[in-house]
Amino acid sequence: MTQISVPPSLISLRCFVAAARSGNFTRAAAELNLTQSAVSRQVAKLEEVLGARLFTRSGPYLQLTERGRAYSASIAPPLAAIVAATERFRSGLDAGVISLATLPSFGMRWLAPRLALLTREHPELVVNLFARSDEFDFSGEVHDAAIHFGLPDWPGTRCDRLFGERCLPVAARSFMDDHHGSVAEVMAEVPLLTLANRPDAWTRWMSGAGIAVGSRKPPARYEHFAMLAQAAAAGVGVALIPDYLIADELADGRLVAIFPHALDSEGAYYLVYPEEKLEKSAFRKFRRWLLDEADRQRDDSD
Repeated sequence: MTQISVPPSLISLRCFVAAARSGNFTRAAAELNLTQSAVSRQVAKLEEVLGARLFTRSGPYLQLTERGRAYSASIAPPLAAIVAATERFRSGLDAGVISLATLPSFGMRWLAPRLALLTREHPELVVNLFARSDEFDFSGEVHDAAIHFGLPDWPGTRCDRLFGERCLPVAARSFMDDHHGSVAEVMAEVPLLTLANRPDAWTRWMSGAGIAVGSRKPPARYEHFAMLAQAAAAGVGVALIPDYLIADELADGRLVAIFPHALDSEGAYYLVYPEEKLEKSAFRKFRRWLLDEADRQRDDSD
């Protein structure tokens, strides 16, 4: 028996499955838009690679051998899935649907409120948002792109910088009315709130503001900025939050900046995506719109 060193070709497998289903090379050829002789040759090549007969032939009719029947039953479902996925890929190259994995607070507070602008500019586009905070391998995901915070170091992607981040120390106005004294005195006694994955943010802010850290209990940690903003507005404590995420709260007074010094983060927000996504016209339109919106965000922050 011939030793199989490489997988059979996809066209040989498709010809075999079509012939097994129809019991006839001619009907299989019509299904695949090939000639009868081409289908016959492909099946013969597959039998040669496998080292076994797949059919017995009786005139124009085909009868699966026992091994051929088992092989067909095993490969037909995954082969159909491959063909279907390929067709979806081909038809989706210019489809108007974009799948975006986004940091939860960024998606909820900054991106989602702006999607109405995208719809007015590009009514043919549909953006599906999925909350993701982790880096992932795009080859195993359905997402076209992701929003990343940090450095432009996501493996296997292009990274388009959107904008940086400026964090303010904020609290509820009523909360600060109950705490008096210098900023250093107030900061020494009030509960501090921070993002869970930035445990040193307050230490860096105090160092930049010239305030001695001293000995105090560690800040309470929250997983998302949206949760952090809600807690601060409810009077739980003082939080370090990017100003762009709490523009509404600052405007209506639910939150107030208790000190003018801000913490400029070392990282920035990036749109990350595999290079080949630029082949998709819908993604190119979305990318251009998002970069323009980011430009306006930077202008508003200057």
